[in-house]
Amino acid sequence: MAEQNDSCRFRTLAPLHNQSSISPILEKHESALLMILGFAGFSIVLAIIHNSIRKYIYKDAHSLDTVFDAGGKVTLSLTAVTVTSQLLWPADFLQITTITITSGIGGCLFFVLGIVLDILLFPILSVELKTKAPGAKTFLQIIYTRYGKPAHVVFCCIALFANIVTITALLVAGKSAISVLTKDASDEFIAFVLAVLFGSYCFLGGLGTTFYISYFNTAITFVGLIAIVVSIAYTDNINESMSKYVSIDAMYDAMSCIKSTEGNYEDSLLTFRTRSGAIYGLSLFFMATSLSFIDQANWQSRIAAKPVQGVIGFFIAAIMFFCLPATIALPATLTYASMAYENGTHLLSQNEIVNGFITPFVLEKIMESTGAYLLITSITMALMSTGSGEVMAVSSIIVYDIYRVYINPFRRLLTPTSCILCGLQKVCGKHEVCSCPTSAECIDCSKDLKRKSKTRDFAVQYTCPVHGDYRHYEDLLMHHKSWCIVWVTISVIPYALVVYASNINLTWVIFFMQGTISPFAIPLLLAIIWSRCTSPGVITGCVVGLIGCVAANFVVTEVVYEGGLSNFFINTIQDYSLLAGCVAGISLSSVCTIVTSLLTNKIKTEEDVAHEWDKTISINNPLNPWQRLYEEELAQFPPGTKPTAAIMGQIFRSARNVAVYGGLSFVFLFLVVVPAVVLSFGVLTREQFSSYLTFSYVICFLAAVFVVIAPPTEEMYQIVKTWKSSRNTEIQKEKVPKTELSRL
Repeated sequence: MAEQNDSCRFRTLAPLHNQSSISPILEKHESALLMILGFAGFSIVLAIIHNSIRKYIYKDAHSLDTVFDAGGKVTLSLTAVTVTSQLLWPADFLQITTITITSGIGGCLFFVLGIVLDILLFPILSVELKTKAPGAKTFLQIIYTRYGKPAHVVFCCIALFANIVTITALLVAGKSAISVLTKDASDEFIAFVLAVLFGSYCFLGGLGTTFYISYFNTAITFVGLIAIVVSIAYTDNINESMSKYVSIDAMYDAMSCIKSTEGNYEDSLLTFRTRSGAIYGLSLFFMATSLSFIDQANWQSRIAAKPVQGVIGFFIAAIMFFCLPATIALPATLTYASMAYENGTHLLSQNEIVNGFITPFVLEKIMESTGAYLLITSITMALMSTGSGEVMAVSSIIVYDIYRVYINPFRRLLTPTSCILCGLQKVCGKHEVCSCPTSAECIDCSKDLKRKSKTRDFAVQYTCPVHGDYRHYEDLLMHHKSWCIVWVTISVIPYALVVYASNINLTWVIFFMQGTISPFAIPLLLAIIWSRCTSPGVITGCVVGLIGCVAANFVVTEVVYEGGLSNFFINTIQDYSLLAGCVAGISLSSVCTIVTSLLTNKIKTEEDVAHEWDKTISINNPLNPWQRLYEEELAQFPPGTKPTAAIMGQIFRSARNVAVYGGLSFVFLFLVVVPAVVLSFGVLTREQFSSYLTFSYVICFLAAVFVVIAPPTEEMYQIVKTWKSSRNTEIQKEKVPKTELSRL
C-alpha cells in the first residue's frame, strides 16, 4: 500500500448532518451585470463584427446557409476550440468533482477518456458525411432524402429530444452554479439570465458568431484555470486560513487516508484501479457518443470546416479536452478532501455533492470573491457557447426540416430528390432530369444581388426567371429564422421553471437522460454509411432499442440496488444500471436495424449502390451550391463532370486517411497506452501523486498557449487572404471594359 503518515486514520467520511457552510458571495445585481450586460452584450458585439466580416469580406451574409454553417470554411484551430468548448458543458466544471470524490483520481481520468474517445470517432463520420452528402446542413436532410417522411418524422422527434436533454443539463448546471455563487437568486432570475445568454446573439450572427464565442469561452476557461492553479500551487495569493489545505502533502495525506467506495484498489482514492470509475467512463463514452451523433448542434459546428481541417481540428480538440476537466477537478476535489478529512465529516450534504457544489465551494473558500468571479465567468461562457448552439440547432431543425418540408414548402415535391426549382428529378433514371443552371452562372442573379445589397427592404423584387422566386422564398425563411430563434429563446424560460420545480439533480440529467439517447446512434450511423440500410430498419432499431434501454436499466435497478425503483433518481444512475441500459439499447438497436434492413432492402448491384448515394449527393441549395465551396478540389476533373459519391471519395481520400490512421493512433494512445500506464500503478506514492499533478498542469498550460494564440492568428490570415482575392477579382472586372474600349 502507498506510504501514509503515522497519524493516518483510514476511514470513510461521515455524511454532513448539519447545514453546510457554503454561502453565496456575489450580490444579485453583480451577477446580472456580469452575465447579461457583460457577456451577453459582448456576444452581441461579436455578432455584429461577424456579420460585417461575412457581408464585406466573404459577401455571403444574405445566404440562409451561412446562418447555419458559417460559410463552410471554418479554420482548423477555430474548429478545435469550438469542439472543445461545446463538449465542455457547465456540468464538467461541477459534475467531475462528484465523480472524483466518489471514485478517486481514477474516476476523474476515465470520465475524461470517455469523452475524448467520443471526439476521436467523429472525424471519420464527418468525412463520410462530406463524401455522401456535402450539401447537407442537418443530418435529418439525409434521412429525408433517403427514406422519405416516416423515418424523417421519427428522427426529427429524436433530434429535438436530444436538444431538450442538452438544454436540461445546461439549465440544471446553470442553476447549481448561479445559486451557489449569487445571493437570493430565484428560479425566475436564473431562468431569465440563462435564456438571455442562450439567445443573445443568435438572431444577429448565426452559427459563425458561435465559433467566435467558443474561442473566447475556451480561452477564458484555460486562462482562468491557469490563474486558479498558479494561485493554489505556486503562490500565496489565497485565503490565509486555507493555505494549510492546498499543499501537496496535505492533499496527499487526506486522499490516502479517506476510504473510497467499494471497488477501488485497496479502498483508496489515490488509485486508477477503480471499478465504478471505469464503468462510469464506459457508460459516459456510450452516452457522449450517442449524443454527439444525434444532437444537431454538434453536427452543424463540426461539419462547418472542410474535411482535412475538420479532422485535424478534432484531434487537437481531443488533446485539449484531455487536460481540461482534470485540471478543473483535481485542485478542487483534493482541497475539499483535505478540508473534509481534518473536519472528520463531509462539508457538504449528499445532495449538494451530487449537484456538483464542490467546485464553487472550494474556490469560494480559497480565493473568496475572485474565485467566484473566475468560476461564474467560465461557466457563463460555457453556458453561452453550448446553449446558443442548442438554440441554433433547434431553429435549424424547425426551419430546414419542419417548416420547409411540411408547413410551407416552396414546391410540393413528388419525391425528396426532385429539383426545388423545376420539380424534375436530380438523380438519373428512367425520367427527365433537371437541367436548371446554378445561380453562380446566372447574370440576372448577379443583378438581383447588387440590387439587394443597396437596400434593406425585405420585399425586394427579383428579376431572375429561374432563381428569383426561390430567392424571395429564402428571404422569407431568413425572416422566419430570426423569429424562430427569438421564440425558441423565450420558450427556455417556462421550460426552465418546470425543470426547477421538478427538483431533479444534475447527475440524473447527465447520466440517465443521456443514456436514453444511446439506442439512436447506430441506426443514424448506418443511415449515413451503409447503402443497404432502410427506413423500416432505422425505425425498428430506434423503437426496440429505446424500449430495451429503459427496460434493462429498470430491471438492474430493481434487482441489484437497495430500494430499487422506489429510490428512482438515485438508483437509476448507479454504475451497473447505466451500463446495462446503454449496452442493451445499443445492442438491440444495432441488431434490429441490420436484420430488418437486410430483409427489406432492394440493393442488388453496384449501380443500385451508386444510385442510393446519388440521392444524398443531390442535397443542395440552388442559390448557394456546395460545388462552389469545393471549386479547387473539383477542378482536377474534366469540366461538366457530375459529382458522385465516388468522385467525392477521391477528393477526400487524404482526409479519410488522416481520419482513419490518425484516429486509430489516437484511440490506441487513449484507449490502450494511457490506461495501461496508469493501471500499472497501485496506490500512488507521494512522488507519483506530485508528478501526476504537475503533468496535468503543464499540459493545461501548453494547451492554453495554443488556444489563446492560434485561432485569432489563423482567422485573421483567412480574412486577409479572402479580402485580397476579392479585391483582385474586382480589379480584373474593372479592367475588362477598358481593354475592350481600346480595341474599338
